[in-house]
Amino acid sequence: MTIVIFGDNFTFPEGDASTNRVYTYAKGFIENGIEVHVICFENEYNSSGDGLINEIHYYHPFGQRKRSKYFVIRRLQKFKKYLKTLILLRRINKSDKIITIIVYAMNLSTHLFAWYLSRIYGTKLIKECSEHPLNHYQKNVLKKGQGLIKLNIESRLCDGIFCISRFLVDFFKVHGIPQRKLFLIPSTVDPGRFTQNEEKPIPYSYIGYFGGLTFKRDNIDILIMAFAMITSKHPDLNLVVGGFCSKNERKQLENLILKYKISLKVVLLKYLTRQEIIRYIIHSDILVMVRGNDMESQASFPCKLTEYLATSKPVVTVNVGEISDYLTDGVNSFLVEPGDCNGLAEKLDYVLNNYELALEIAQRGKQLTSTIFNYNFQAKRIIQFIETL
Repeated sequence: MTIVIFGDNFTFPEGDASTNRVYTYAKGFIENGIEVHVICFENEYNSSGDGLINEIHYYHPFGQRKRSKYFVIRRLQKFKKYLKTLILLRRINKSDKIITIIVYAMNLSTHLFAWYLSRIYGTKLIKECSEHPLNHYQKNVLKKGQGLIKLNIESRLCDGIFCISRFLVDFFKVHGIPQRKLFLIPSTVDPGRFTQNEEKPIPYSYIGYFGGLTFKRDNIDILIMAFAMITSKHPDLNLVVGGFCSKNERKQLENLILKYKISLKVVLLKYLTRQEIIRYIIHSDILVMVRGNDMESQASFPCKLTEYLATSKPVVTVNVGEISDYLTDGVNSFLVEPGDCNGLAEKLDYVLNNYELALEIAQRGKQLTSTIFNYNFQAKRIIQFIETL
């Protein structure tokens, strides 16, 4: 049996939160006796090519390294991508029957092609939904209408929908999707990736944050200001920040650090591979998760939070969305309200002053990565769900 994970909304093997979800799904399926093929369908000019990592086969059918200056050639390259994918799936299906295609589609055309493939090869199609389906369709009435049309087509042209939150399950039910098609899968993590088996990347103690570096969506400014409030009490402690941002956002962040005169205490990492980021995560003394309280936060669940929990290090997180469904302040983590700079500073100070207790609390947080957030635990649930469709 084979499962194909297909879409234009992730990269592989390196990437962001979507890549992590693909990886944990794939590893869980393999450990339960199912072969996995990952197809990155985005028109991305990359150098990664096709390959095999941890028994996961991955492909980039677009396969271009450089953008052609000729319009006709670019169109032919995109058409060739569809043809190559058809041939690839035929070969995979001949070798081992495809039982399910899981599709991550940013573009409606990608979902429609996945549906076509599922009909050709007589397999089930499951839509993955890890964020609000209308999040990118809020600009105006026309855009909202476009988003609703896409939502309705995709929701009906599939056999099931994986939702990362109860919010999304309820959202789809309101839009007429039957309960039997909906399946809740919270954030998934492979805790084995977060064990301290490598040398510490920097020789001092630090608070770590690794995620988006925007002010509006991620509230990284709240963390910078909170750290500035406690740095005089803990002079040997630093802040290490890593993640994606635009040049303008990085400049804005650097200016804020200069404003609070903490340039010597804050390390802004440049681009790192996934494995390099993991080294910084596992050697942090405290891990912090900040984000805004918006549509995206209400509908999703941050994968970096489950990664943090897997380290057995104290985790301080804002309480947004459904985080409090799983985490309790002072029991298995430390919660603060979104946007509360003073509250975050006080919580960080408390953890530092009561570090042995904080480590005991962190151990209880780690237990969740062996159960509800564990990739293998969720893979078994997914396989059982697929069998009921």
